[in-house]
Amino acid sequence: MYKLFFNLVFKRMDPEQAHYLAFRWIRLAARIPVLRTFVAAVLAPRHKELRTEALGLRMHGPFGLAAGFDKNAVAIDGMSMLGFDHIEIGTVTGEPQPGNPKKRLFRLVPDRALINRMGFNNEGSAAVAERLAARKAVFRTTVGVNIGKTKVVPEAEAAADYVKSTERLAEHADYLVVNVSSPNTPGLRNLQATESLRPLLTAVREAADRSVQGRRVPLLVKIAPDLADADIDAVADLAVELGLDGIIATNTTIARDGLGLKSSADLVKETGGLSGAPLKERSLEVLGRLYARVGDRLVLIGVGGIENAEDAWQRILAGATLVQGYSAFIYEGPFWGRAIHKGLAARLATSPYATLAEAVGAETRKKAAA
Repeated sequence: MYKLFFNLVFKRMDPEQAHYLAFRWIRLAARIPVLRTFVAAVLAPRHKELRTEALGLRMHGPFGLAAGFDKNAVAIDGMSMLGFDHIEIGTVTGEPQPGNPKKRLFRLVPDRALINRMGFNNEGSAAVAERLAARKAVFRTTVGVNIGKTKVVPEAEAAADYVKSTERLAEHADYLVVNVSSPNTPGLRNLQATESLRPLLTAVREAADRSVQGRRVPLLVKIAPDLADADIDAVADLAVELGLDGIIATNTTIARDGLGLKSSADLVKETGGLSGAPLKERSLEVLGRLYARVGDRLVLIGVGGIENAEDAWQRILAGATLVQGYSAFIYEGPFWGRAIHKGLAARLATSPYATLAEAVGAETRKKAAA
């Protein structure tokens, strides 16, 4: 049903306009008590066997919404209603910014992929913090806050910009993510180099600890799939050294070659980050490498190219405690979360593992022992 609607309506619309239209419908449904209860009962049934503990938090399951969909924390209950076990909002920057000029979002339908060069369009950390502070939660869900650098802030002053957002947002976050891996903010990916990343993460950790009394806000870093293997290892080692809580692997890619893209050359050559199915192989590879490096010392979140329950299961076996999706939601529609949960429960039931926690990293450990 949704695929027919997508082909007849959304596919004919500008991708960004279609996004905002769907977003409005989700938010509207979540405001109507009887409707949201019915939708959640259908689309977000709970599977006890999928209950997950990560980052000191208890979640209904391991499957969450990746950052980028709800940039301003306006649809947390709406997305929870659709079956996401955690919602990562943002990316939020220190100051409000409009993002890059339109057109900036492109669908590669034959590849089940997206290219975006949105440029961290958001209302800024002060406005988002105010909204989170005033929020009256309808559904119990975990809320992660993803922060990035304001475009006009020089690279040399990036730490102060991240600290500003941290001071405003940390108390409202179940966990905090430092995004240094979007390709759409000039100079941002340079911050992934360990000599830049070390002082940045240290400053954010200290700011979070100053800003929040009575609990420690988990801190993660999100990395790009385009990092060389040696750099992935260096980031992993740094995360362990600094006492970070986890790593998110991976963000979008700037690569185009070797991905077997079927879309038109005009679309493929659009600048920006590519997400969706073509990212699957590299994202899984990065995740496995990270787990082989850090084991259970960090929580790993697998994202990038997850389309179905099998993809999510493979990420768990590779080392992910949590998994996230975004791009496939555009193509699969509102029943996507339900299908992921049902498929994960079925795979766990037929596996040799009694719990999801036992399955985390099992395939990577097996490869290491071989």
